[in-house]
Amino acid sequence: MSTLESVIWHVLGYIAMPLIILAGFAAVAAISLWVLSLNQDKKQS
Repeated sequence: MSTLESVIWHVLGYIAMPLIILAGFAAVAAISLWVLSLNQDKKQS
């Protein structure tokens, strides 16, 4: 493996974990807001 390939794989490896954590946080936040909006709609009607 060339030096460039090694650098690319290291950068991808270091970027992957924060992206997975942030994507999971965003997904949980979106689902939570959706569930809360469903409950709010039920209370209003």
